[in-house]
Amino acid sequence: MPMQFIQTNWLLILVMLLSAAMLVWPLVQRRLSPGKEVGNLHATQLINRENALLLDVRETAEYEGGHLPNAVHIPLSQLASRGQELAKHAARPVVAYCASGNRSRTAGGALARLGFKDVYHLQGGYRAWKDAGLPTQR
Repeated sequence: MPMQFIQTNWLLILVMLLSAAMLVWPLVQRRLSPGKEVGNLHATQLINRENALLLDVRETAEYEGGHLPNAVHIPLSQLASRGQELAKHAARPVVAYCASGNRSRTAGGALARLGFKDVYHLQGGYRAWKDAGLPTQR
């Protein structure tokens, strides 16, 4: 009986398994990411207490539309080739951010390969920072 059910509904079972995998993948990805996710409060504490470097990995047009105060701008697409510009900051914590938090997670891996040990990415990115009413600059 169970074998007949599987043969009859194999497509439904496949969709169920793929859906489950898609739901679990973000959790697995967070665990495997070299960077740690931080919210606005923890990011502010890192900036104020540990002199964290803010790294904006958005594209130039996004950066010019507004960014976090004193942020260093290196688009994710250029991070591997321009990473040496950050070498002097290797001892500081780095908080990478993008528009919503996806590209900054990817940047964490690149920063780890560049030798950064204390890497964070801002949960919700620039949008969450701005929506919280925290300071920005143009």
